[in-house]
Amino acid sequence: MELFLITVFLVLILIILEIPVGFAFGMGAIFYGLAGGGDISYHASQGFFQISAFSLLALPLFVLAGTMMGACGISERLLDFVNAFVGRRRGGLGVVTVVACALFGAISGSAAAAIAAIGKVIAPRMLEEGYESSYVTALIAVSSVLALMIPPSIPMVVFAIAARQSVAECFLSTMIPGILLAAVYSLLNLLFLRNDIRIKVNPPMPARDVYREILSTGKKAIWALIMPLIVLGGIYGGIFSPTEAGAVAFVYALFVGRFIYKDLSWEKFYEAVYDSSKLSGSVVIVLFFLFVMSRGMILARIPNQFAEMLLGISENKIILLIIINFILFAMGMVIDDISGGVLAAIILMPVVQKIGVNPLHFAAIVGTNLGLGNITPPCAPLLYMAGGVTKIPLQAYFKPAMKFLLLGHLPLVFVVTFVPQLSLFLPTLYRGH
Repeated sequence: MELFLITVFLVLILIILEIPVGFAFGMGAIFYGLAGGGDISYHASQGFFQISAFSLLALPLFVLAGTMMGACGISERLLDFVNAFVGRRRGGLGVVTVVACALFGAISGSAAAAIAAIGKVIAPRMLEEGYESSYVTALIAVSSVLALMIPPSIPMVVFAIAARQSVAECFLSTMIPGILLAAVYSLLNLLFLRNDIRIKVNPPMPARDVYREILSTGKKAIWALIMPLIVLGGIYGGIFSPTEAGAVAFVYALFVGRFIYKDLSWEKFYEAVYDSSKLSGSVVIVLFFLFVMSRGMILARIPNQFAEMLLGISENKIILLIIINFILFAMGMVIDDISGGVLAAIILMPVVQKIGVNPLHFAAIVGTNLGLGNITPPCAPLLYMAGGVTKIPLQAYFKPAMKFLLLGHLPLVFVVTFVPQLSLFLPTLYRGH
């Protein structure tokens, strides 16, 4: 346990020094092995074995499909469609941002992709209509987390593999919490902006004209909206596995972009493949070193010792769940959601199993907590990325972002933790129990 804690401290120091997460964990894995954590060559072979799992192929395929759809101008079509419903009221564009990020999450499964695709299009519109740049940036950042909770979610793919759970059921565990969070953010947005007279409000249209606008924008967005229905319908209808669904999503995105929207040029295709390859490659490097470290930790019974340590603090389930939430939140503040999901599955799974928490319920707890941590400083990668879209410093939009988190996301974390039916209802329905 002492060697493990020293290794964790070393990795944290490297991350704080802005060493890339993959290399920080790599150095930690090498240190742990050389310092007496077992046969590092054996751990490495196990790491290669785990990253070669067929189910993990879903990760680069979904990333590629989402990047491809993003290159096709899908974000503009989604925004126009949602705007036709709620755009003509004060704060309507804020609701459009939230819903569009959720819809884009159902296509890409990536929060970073949601910020890049939705943020770059919606931010100029909102600024033009009188929204404060600080508010716009904060809303884009917090809404991007919805892409991690609405399936297909890339972090849930990795968590399911590390925790040895069904990918399809882990997808479902965060769906209702994700929908609830989208609703809460939309309501908070309308509440915050209800008296802001600086925001331009387009005059109302006759119902007939609204209906025509919905039909017009819907026709343009329909191919994008069908994609998650095909992917998720295929998975839960038993037609194909999540990995095969990733391949179907890629082929569908390629077909729609080239022959339907006709926006996917060879140059855009190359850029999409290049960007998705970089993202997938960086994730695989992180996962490999995490799996190497985890094999040594499992052989040294670190997860069991950690479980015994927590159970030594208290055997009260409520107290332990609060502690676990705090650990996950702190983890999300320092490392990305994918790395956090793997560590949570390895280190904390023995604890939740001993206190009787369903693994799928734990998947939802992990998903909501790590999403919160990823938009909470000091690291807060999603916050910084949103600031890059609007070109303003963190201190300018930190306060509005914290208002959304404290009034929206944080309460949802506790609701998900202590109301397991929210995360277990759909997986149970899927299994037919």
